[in-house]
Amino acid sequence: MKSVFFNIVSLFAAVSVSAQNTAVISEMDPFVKSRYRVIVDNDFGGDPDGLFQLVHQILSPSTEIRGIIGSHLKPGDPFDSSTITAENAVKKVNETLTIMNLKDKFKIYQGSNDQLKDLKTPQISAGAKAIVAEAMRTDVKTPLFVVCGAGLTEIASAYLLEPKIAEKVIVVWIGGPEYQDLATPPPNFTPLEYNLGIDIKAGQVVFNQSDLKVWQIPRNAYRQALMSYAELMTRVKAEGKTGAYLSKKIEDLMERTQKFNLQIGETYIMGDSPLVLLTALQSSFEADPSSSQYVLKNAPKINDNGTYEYNPNGRNIRIYNNLDIRLMFEDFYAKLKLFNSNK
Repeated sequence: MKSVFFNIVSLFAAVSVSAQNTAVISEMDPFVKSRYRVIVDNDFGGDPDGLFQLVHQILSPSTEIRGIIGSHLKPGDPFDSSTITAENAVKKVNETLTIMNLKDKFKIYQGSNDQLKDLKTPQISAGAKAIVAEAMRTDVKTPLFVVCGAGLTEIASAYLLEPKIAEKVIVVWIGGPEYQDLATPPPNFTPLEYNLGIDIKAGQVVFNQSDLKVWQIPRNAYRQALMSYAELMTRVKAEGKTGAYLSKKIEDLMERTQKFNLQIGETYIMGDSPLVLLTALQSSFEADPSSSQYVLKNAPKINDNGTYEYNPNGRNIRIYNNLDIRLMFEDFYAKLKLFNSNK
């Protein structure tokens, strides 16, 4: 079976791997060069925080975007209850790039519209194949991050297609519930965390079966990424078409929640933005996300309910528990302002 999958991947080895300059802020161009490659994988048709992460990643010249994958939501998700949520995610990416006047500048791939059916069979999609093609390149040495702001279907499928990618990528994932020894769950929490619930089997492939290097930002950490509505109005909304577009996504959501008498207050969790913090905003020397804190833990086993079971034989993974929110948001606001000033 593995050889069949490998042959399938080989047929798509022609995925373009030519060099591309993804820098878009001219003032930074002479001084900041790409030192990492990233593939961005997110459910852009769902929670609008993914669009904030996408814009921020695009505006960050130290990470070269090698592909943008639109991935699926959980079936029946209130953000998009259709059966083509990955297809709709790609439409949101194209919409965002058009607003930014960057249409056709980046390679965009559709992920699977469906979850994994079992723990051995990949969902073969353009997104999964793009991950394999980029990971297996032999003409570049820059590290490759696959940054996932939703479910893990595409990276799990890529691993099932070609397990050797585990030697060549770092997976940065927003998702998973709190670890009991590190954090207390929020009030009225659900045991099944949102992103893990998108595809539990994919989580089991990545955590239980693979040897992928994982940097995890669980729920207690990504909930730290609070942007106030006042910040949105004064630091985002005023910054041209891109700022107005992003702000409207949040305001539309705030308006919809009020129709259901759900008062969400004056902050919003930009829970996917740490993907940029941990990749683009690493320290200058001895590069690492040095202003954020993590612990090394044995990768737990994820059970069929989407909760953790201790695995004494699990490989070490990074669990981030304290994020440099100041750096993350101030960098976003500054880059958005610089980008708008060029328009």
